Amino acid sequence: MKVHFYLCGLWAVSLTLPATGEEPLNRIHFGSCAKQTEPMPIFQNIVEDRPEVFLMIGDNIYADTEDMTVMRAKYAKLNADPGFSLLRATCPILATWDDHDFGRNDAGTEYAKKRESQKIFSDFWGDSLSSPRRQRPGVYDAHIIGPEGRRVQILLLDTRYFRGPLKTGERRVGGPYYPNDDPAVPMLGEAQWQWLEEQLKRPAEIRIIASSIQFIAEAAGQETWSNLPAERRRMIDLIAKTKASGVVFVSGDRHWSDLSVQRKNVPYPLYDLTSSSLNQPHKRGTPTENRYRETDKTYHQVNFGVVVIDWEGDEPTLEVRIQDLENQTRIRKRIGLSELQPARN
Repeated sequence: MKVHFYLCGLWAVSLTLPATGEEPLNRIHFGSCAKQTEPMPIFQNIVEDRPEVFLMIGDNIYADTEDMTVMRAKYAKLNADPGFSLLRATCPILATWDDHDFGRNDAGTEYAKKRESQKIFSDFWGDSLSSPRRQRPGVYDAHIIGPEGRRVQILLLDTRYFRGPLKTGERRVGGPYYPNDDPAVPMLGEAQWQWLEEQLKRPAEIRIIASSIQFIAEAAGQETWSNLPAERRRMIDLIAKTKASGVVFVSGDRHWSDLSVQRKNVPYPLYDLTSSSLNQPHKRGTPTENRYRETDKTYHQVNFGVVVIDWEGDEPTLEVRIQDLENQTRIRKRIGLSELQPARN
């Protein structure tokens, strides 16, 4: 990967991605929930694990403000962290946002400063002046990396800018939210859905879909796609309609890590590896119910996620991992690419 630095305001922007057709991608790291005022030793561990690309998938800062001067200052605080700066100088970083860096806890389309927040987001993450994220609402983004036969598509969703109101009720262990069957309440918005369909039709062998909130896990009070079941079903139906193979979800938000998989009523098993948090572990330490949980393990201390792709051998494989502050693996699952193929008609 070639090193290209340029300046965007006061922020140095990190490395560029390899072009489609160049060397295949083997190591994708990701994480969520980094409070800029707290130490972030985990970034040093991530660098030592040799990432080829890192996905910041939400709550990359805790802005929680409608004052854009305050938001910029919090991004600057993150940028000044030595570990984050080292990561930014080590590999390309791709980002989407969740509620706290969007601007307010659990916020959706009603957040008053979403346009201003998006500009600051694009400035910080180094979007070029011609980037679609500077031309349209929402920070969703897509990349394809690698040569034919070994292409990885990375899709970063925006689950905040267009998301409608959530249904609330009696607070449970996970929070106050309940599923709402109204299909008119959006998660992604029509423009993003159209974009996503176009992207899923593009040729790729493996597709990593980054969602700031959990896609597979069932709703237990917290924010998940299960709160909007019509939108969740629409995603599954779109994967089937486009015959998009090789889909694996990665998610964050929960302040613990989890691996979920849905095997029924899907075109093939859909996995969702949740990594959270980079420096904000959950104090309670008790996971919410999740009938899609793949293992009996969840991990509640500081961690990051890894997807390792082995292109060699009889068939490509993916190994999804959760790693701790000592780079020890806490959750691991190996998946053959042949498992992630739609049925042939």
